[in-house]
Amino acid sequence: MGVGRRAVVFLGLLVAGAVQAQSSDASRKIVETMLTHEGDPAEHRLKYMYLSEERSDRTGGHVWNERVVETSMGKVRLLLAEDGKPLSAERQAAEKVRLADIAAHPDAFQRREQAMKNDEEHAEQMLALLHKAFLFDEPRAEGSDVRIGFRPDPAYQPKTMEEKVLHAMSGAILVDDKTRQLHRIEGKIPSDVSLGYGLLGTIHAGSSFSTEHEAQPGGEWKDAMVNTAIQGKAMLFKEIGRNEHVVHSEFKRMSDNISVTEAVALLVQ
Repeated sequence: MGVGRRAVVFLGLLVAGAVQAQSSDASRKIVETMLTHEGDPAEHRLKYMYLSEERSDRTGGHVWNERVVETSMGKVRLLLAEDGKPLSAERQAAEKVRLADIAAHPDAFQRREQAMKNDEEHAEQMLALLHKAFLFDEPRAEGSDVRIGFRPDPAYQPKTMEEKVLHAMSGAILVDDKTRQLHRIEGKIPSDVSLGYGLLGTIHAGSSFSTEHEAQPGGEWKDAMVNTAIQGKAMLFKEIGRNEHVVHSEFKRMSDNISVTEAVALLVQ
């Protein structure tokens, strides 16, 4: 599950159970339908190759342009450029060696990918606790989408620091009116959030995230853009932060059963 799909679960599970009198029942039903699509494995079985531009902790703050091939074992990536510059001959050679190792040891590659998935699943379990944490505005048309504003439910009492940060967010969900697929989620923290009465840290106002899905060949809605900007201060003035910008483009259908070895061969040809 990618960064953009985690965000879907994030807001979906946060708001799906909001049934307070101040919350729109019509919006809740739309979100529940969207969640049904998001949670249906049959709607996320197709494999794609695409271009990725990413700046994140994974890239060390650099802008990486990669070609990515999805397989049942995980995503196989080939680095093409860094900060707008093609790789040197040495780095190109190192990429080929790395991919050759993946092809020679697909089981090890799968274990690394699964470890990342386990981290994501743990986060989803935590986020699932927030299913009563938000209230909905009434849905309204916005182009081909239905726009649903969300805001914290003041009656909900966060039980952990993670919940407290997430519960502080307000924003909007855009759902495709025809398919009821998620198109976009955006959330922002309007005021500073103190952790442990300020003793453990503070998440600064303006911290935000957004993710956008677009329909691709074959009908799947895939992550097209992810932005995360979380800033704050921890105890003893240590910085808290997570900044990520990802754009995916030029999606192309692959065989549903493409192997890791085939993906590597495709990338290095």
